[in-house]
Amino acid sequence: MAQAERMAGEGLRLGAGAAAEPLPAAGEHGASGFASSLVDAVRSVDAQAQAADEQLAAVDSGRSNDLVGAMLASQQADLSFSMLLQVRNKVAGAVDELIKLQL
Repeated sequence: MAQAERMAGEGLRLGAGAAAEPLPAAGEHGASGFASSLVDAVRSVDAQAQAADEQLAAVDSGRSNDLVGAMLASQQADLSFSMLLQVRNKVAGAVDELIKLQL
């Protein structure tokens, strides 16, 4: 898998007293809401990174002369990945705050 999916890892869902199990892919078993939005975001960032890699490979091999387009695609994929990491960090921080709450 690409860099985005390696960094985000597979989503895990904990049941009451049960072992962690992977979240279903978007569109499977009625998955909707926040979890499917995150899965879609990871897949989108991964697709952008793969497209940028393909453009850079085409320029490297001489199949394309669009160096500027390849560099722009690479920078866009990098920014998308950085934004995804920021969202992940914010979610992790929010989960930590929820864990600290006393009910």
